[in-house]
Amino acid sequence: MDDHLDQVPDDIARLYDRFIELVAECGPFTYSVTKSAITLKGTRRGFAGAKPKAHSLDCYLDLQRRVEDPRITRSSPYTKRLFVHYLRVTRLDQLDDVFGGWIREAYAVGAGEHLIP
Repeated sequence: MDDHLDQVPDDIARLYDRFIELVAECGPFTYSVTKSAITLKGTRRGFAGAKPKAHSLDCYLDLQRRVEDPRITRSSPYTKRLFVHYLRVTRLDQLDDVFGGWIREAYAVGAGEHLIP
């Protein structure tokens, strides 16, 4: 993870830290770090990810519904029951209660809630 954070300005690192705080409020999770992103995994599957960049925190969330919001740069069906949403965050106030609600929904996907008929 340090490789992802060493190259970004402090304000972007703070966005990443807040993103992780919101996830941690939901419960335990693990990291899967690759060259391209930091993926967050629940007990059943990955549910979110982040890529700190020079001018933004780009992230994704797997949700059971399609959400429209200016922070979402695109979304697409991932499976019959899941939509992956790509987001760009540039300010701390964008990680608000609405964003926290999306994180809670994504965390439930990581626990396998999307598999319950």
